[in-house]
Amino acid sequence: MNNIISTLGLYLSYPFVQYALIVGVLVALCASLLGVSLVLKRFSFIGDGLSHVAFGALAIATILHVTNELVVMLPITVLAAILLLGASNNAMIKGDAAIAMLSVGALAFGYLIMSKFSGSTNVSADVCSTLFGATSILTLTITDVWVCIVMSALVILAFILFYHKIFAVTFDENFAEATGIKAKAYNYMIAVITALVIVLAMELVGSLLVSALIIFPALSAMRVFKSFRMVTICAALLSVLGTVTGMVISILASTPVGASIVAVDVVIFAVFSVIGLWKR
Repeated sequence: MNNIISTLGLYLSYPFVQYALIVGVLVALCASLLGVSLVLKRFSFIGDGLSHVAFGALAIATILHVTNELVVMLPITVLAAILLLGASNNAMIKGDAAIAMLSVGALAFGYLIMSKFSGSTNVSADVCSTLFGATSILTLTITDVWVCIVMSALVILAFILFYHKIFAVTFDENFAEATGIKAKAYNYMIAVITALVIVLAMELVGSLLVSALIIFPALSAMRVFKSFRMVTICAALLSVLGTVTGMVISILASTPVGASIVAVDVVIFAVFSVIGLWKR
C-alpha cells in the first residue's frame, strides 16, 4: 500500500500528469452536465455520431499538417451537430437513422483519408490511438490546458445561465414553446455545446468511447435519484470520480486511459443499479 501511495505521489509531482488530471476533470464535468438532457431526450448517441465526425476532421487536419487540430475539428463538428439536429426533425430521416448515417460515413471516410494520405508508417496504430484514446492526454502543454479551461468555463456558464430553459426543453418542448421559450434555438445550443465537449473529450478517451462520458454518469444517477437537479449534481460527481479513478488506475497499472475510465464508469453504474433496486 505504501508503495502504491509513493508511486502515485511521484507521478502526481510531474506537470504533465497534473495537466492530464485537470483536463480530465473538466471534460468529465462538462460531459455529465449535458448527458442528463441528452439521455432524457433519447438523443444520447449524438455523442457517438459527432465523435466520428471529429475523427474524420482529425484525419483531414493530420494530412494537411495543421499545427492546431482544433482549428479544423471544432468548426466541422459544430456544423455536423447543427445539421444532425436539423435532420432529426425531418420526418423522412429520424434521429437514430441520421446519427447512424453520419457516424458510419464519417468513420469510413476518416479511415480512408488516413490510410491513403497519412505520412506515418504505422497507420493502424495511429487510427487505434485516435479511436480508443492514447498517451496524448499525457503530452498536453500548458496552452492546451488553458484552451480546455476556457472552453469548459463557457460550457458550464452556458448551462448555469440557461438551466431553466434547458430543463423545460428537455421535458416538454411543446410546453416550452407555448411559454415563449424558443425550443429549437436551445436545442441547437445543446447540440453545439455537445460538439465542443466531444472535441475536448477525444484526447481523453478516444472517439469510440466518448459517448460513455455522456451516458454512464447520467444513467447511474437516474438509478437512485428522480429529480432533474439531483440527477445532474450526482452525474457530475460520478463523472469526475470515474475519470479521476480511471486515470489513477491507468497510471499505476499502465492500462489505456480511455478504457480504464469507461471500465470504472461501468462498475459505478452496476453499483448504483444495485442501490436503486434496494431502494425500491
